[in-house]
Amino acid sequence: MKALGPQIKRFVASFLLAAAFPLALTAQGLAEQADIEELYDRLQDPELSNWEGVEDDIWAAWARSGSESIDLLLRRGQDALEEEDNEAAIEHFTAAIDHAPDFAEAYNGRATAFFQMERYGQSLADIEMVLALNPRHFGALTGLALILEALDQPEDALSAYRAVAAIHPHRPNVKDAIERLEAKLEGRAI
Repeated sequence: MKALGPQIKRFVASFLLAAAFPLALTAQGLAEQADIEELYDRLQDPELSNWEGVEDDIWAAWARSGSESIDLLLRRGQDALEEEDNEAAIEHFTAAIDHAPDFAEAYNGRATAFFQMERYGQSLADIEMVLALNPRHFGALTGLALILEALDQPEDALSAYRAVAAIHPHRPNVKDAIERLEAKLEGRAI
């Protein structure tokens, strides 16, 4: 497990670099980006009562690759995940990645399958790609936090959860994780 330390440091550096340099967008991409920006802005509203609906809209936007074939591969991978057939899910997501290497959601799906198989190094590699392509992917950041917790790196996990909360402050499980880790780390300092 210690071998993952350099990979995590590289991942954090990659994440910071990706966040600093937005991707070039086409006219259609600009319109879609404006739509998702509005959704991210809505998530920041502390009075938002329907945050689940906004979150669902963001997930739906992330799931659109622009290709019916790639979207089908994504759905097949997601269906395989639901059926707990992680090997099949990995095959579908890998096929989507092979044909659309800039489609973050395929990497996210494969990272989830790897995580469920406790193949954390491979999951981290895919999370790194997700966040390079979509630095505000709160699902991938949550996955990162879960892996860091599993690897007994509570300080780094707390940082990842805080990054999620900065993007999506309404997630109760993230708030709970932050409080739990803060209490754990506070206890260590005594």
